[in-house]
Amino acid sequence: MRNQSRNNVQKENSKTMIMYIGGTILIIAMLALIVFLITDLFNTNDTKVSKVNNEKISSIMQEGENSTTVSTQMGKTVEESNNQLKENVENTTVSEVVKQPTTATTKKEQKKEEKKEENKPINTVEEQKKEEAVIENKANLTFAKPVEGEITKEFAKDTLLYSETLEEWTTHYGVDIKADKTTIVKSSADGTVKSIKTDPRYGITVIIEHANGYQTLYANLLTAEFVKVGEAVKQGQTIGTVGTTATFEIADGAHLHFEIKKEDENVDPSLYIE
Repeated sequence: MRNQSRNNVQKENSKTMIMYIGGTILIIAMLALIVFLITDLFNTNDTKVSKVNNEKISSIMQEGENSTTVSTQMGKTVEESNNQLKENVENTTVSEVVKQPTTATTKKEQKKEEKKEENKPINTVEEQKKEEAVIENKANLTFAKPVEGEITKEFAKDTLLYSETLEEWTTHYGVDIKADKTTIVKSSADGTVKSIKTDPRYGITVIIEHANGYQTLYANLLTAEFVKVGEAVKQGQTIGTVGTTATFEIADGAHLHFEIKKEDENVDPSLYIE
């Protein structure tokens, strides 16, 4: 009896084991099937995507070929057209910059001009007087050179020149014009003879008064017998001859010492004579 019970228990255990094993195998098979189906699904999608990508690439390449063909038919490739467009843009930009300078460039140029004006040397009082004298002379009188020749000694009212006769540095209120002895001296402008005298320094001297407060002085003359005091003279009229009567300039040889005064103040004759 006991043996039969044991056999029955063993049979039941065997059946249970078989059921567990069969169920496990079935589950494994189902899992394998599910994995297979999922894998197949992914492979199918990849194939479709790859096919679509290949079709797109082919389409793009075809469009590029068509574009190149069209551009070539018009005489230029796409690259040539792009290069031409870039060149036109650059040329237009450069042209516009040249025609219309930027505000920064304009301001920079303006600053340069202002700096030039700041660095411009300020005229001395003497230079300003010279400029004013030239302007005033052009508006009033024209003085001619009283004798042809080289100016050997300049006007030096505010500076000093060396005197060969005095052997020292001194002022010089006129210009010395080199000329041979007996050379004719002419009136520099229309006027009236104010005086004829023998000056202890400048020898025989003639002074002529002109309009607008001007006077001219002719010194170191040999003679002044061609005119008389109070006589009205014209520009270019003979008033004397060149000599060597100026004791203060005897070492300088024959020449005409010529001065111009404006309101009794000496001015530089070289700024007035033409």
